[in-house]
Amino acid sequence: MNEEEPWIATTATVTTCRFQSPGLSTLAFGFQTSEKFLITFDYYAHGRLYSDEFQSPIAIPQNETIPLTYNPLDPQQNNRTNHPSATPARNPPILAVGIAGSIILSLLWLAILRGCR
Repeated sequence: MNEEEPWIATTATVTTCRFQSPGLSTLAFGFQTSEKFLITFDYYAHGRLYSDEFQSPIAIPQNETIPLTYNPLDPQQNNRTNHPSATPARNPPILAVGIAGSIILSLLWLAILRGCR
């Protein structure tokens, strides 16, 4: 039986912290995520530099160090981006369905108007 190796603890350095505007999602769909800051960070694993990002409800200043664990078998996997509460809340399928539906309804409406002449 192959037992999984435990993840390795290290620290990451925050490289950027950007405020994310609620944008179109709040206006169009009436909801907003609680995470407001996009945090980008770097960390070293097995002598190699990795970069990643996650959303946070609080700002974390640039150059601040944050605790992090990563998968020793795949160092680009870490607890900040693989943790369910840390993954960005995006809804591209809903937006895509809305746009596609809008286009289809517009084309249908134009076809009905042409048929009335």
